[in-house]
Amino acid sequence: MNKIKPVVPNIFLCIGLDLVGMATYLIPALAEVTDLVWAPVSAMIFYALFGGRMGKLGGVLNFLEEIIPFTDIIPTFTIAWFIRKKESDKWLTEN
Repeated sequence: MNKIKPVVPNIFLCIGLDLVGMATYLIPALAEVTDLVWAPVSAMIFYALFGGRMGKLGGVLNFLEEIIPFTDIIPTFTIAWFIRKKESDKWLTEN
């Protein structure tokens, strides 16, 4: 039974979204306040980009990464891109 090929978002979009999350540290006094706004937006974008089980789990993890202080340095979108790319490459070799 053939699975549907995993959709791989644009790597530059993923890197850019990670940079937006990290950019909150440019204004230290506002960093955690802006994360309160960015965290749910980021989680919704994550789900829209990756969808399915990965989008749901990743969206929750992305939300937590953005909302917990000092964890914005983790590039969740880029890590997810590498995971999805590996899945896509595996799918190509199997089909």
